Amino acid sequence: MMNISSKDLPDLQIDTSFTSPQGNAAAQRALDYYLKPTVSKSETDERFFDVKNHLSGEEALVHASDLLRCAAATAFKAAENLQGTSRDLAFSVVHMVDMARAMVDHSIDNDEVTADKVRADRKEFSHRADKNI
Repeated sequence: MMNISSKDLPDLQIDTSFTSPQGNAAAQRALDYYLKPTVSKSETDERFFDVKNHLSGEEALVHASDLLRCAAATAFKAAENLQGTSRDLAFSVVHMVDMARAMVDHSIDNDEVTADKVRADRKEFSHRADKNI
């Protein structure tokens, strides 16, 4: 058994001034997180991008599909100028984005009412885009 004398231990200075979490926001958040989960969950994080509450599920899927189409096009264009492993990685991103978009489009197409609306919205959007070019 090893004996450790007090002279071998470093002199630790302990701050004993902390007596209450009152007035200490960090301590209060920590206690709320662990002891009152519902309090912690009610606080919403500010996000750079957030989805509006009134957006319907089908509108969200359509928008997600369009974002994925743009992401795939961006990754593809970036991959054209790369070589070797970097090029392979960029094209793998294109492939993964295309797979995600296929899943989103499949969800949209399974709901015929939504699919018809999406087709009409895309047709109108491309018609407006053609007029602006």
